[in-house]
Amino acid sequence: MTTIETARVETPIGTLLLAARQGTLVALDFGDRLDAQRRELERRFGPCLLEDRPDPAGAVGRLHAYFDGDVEAIDAVPADPGGSVFQRKVWDELRRIRVGTTVSYSELARRVGAPRSVRAVGAANGRNPVAVVIPCHRVIGADGSLTGYGGGLDRKQWLLAHERAATPDGQGLLAIRRSLRL
Repeated sequence: MTTIETARVETPIGTLLLAARQGTLVALDFGDRLDAQRRELERRFGPCLLEDRPDPAGAVGRLHAYFDGDVEAIDAVPADPGGSVFQRKVWDELRRIRVGTTVSYSELARRVGAPRSVRAVGAANGRNPVAVVIPCHRVIGADGSLTGYGGGLDRKQWLLAHERAATPDGQGLLAIRRSLRL
């Protein structure tokens, strides 16, 4: 049986559920998706023993720092999302999107070397099991609009605004308002 360390983190966007295995984050999802997270962990690792811990993989402390304004704190969280070779390629590229910026699905497809596979890139983005830390929220429509997000568009908008407000480029919330056409 695989032991998975778990924790709940209260944030401005709701409760986050995180799971780590051997010091590496393997899942991070929203509080209303506990059953889905458990099923996915069991699909990936087989029977699991979930044990609550104060700070699995050091992710709790880094998430608190992120939500307190150190938006680069999550960059150092070790994550292993599993997935296919293609999904991992997409998820690795998501971690390269600079905090405070966004890319379109078509740009992301180009970056992973699959410019004609925009839908496959979108599907991989949607299957990201490590929300926030693997920042799938930084992917937007080609026209600059917000598009689907497993945690809901209100959370996606909040995360983007939070990151933009904390960047040193002086753009802050003005930049996010322009990109969202608010």
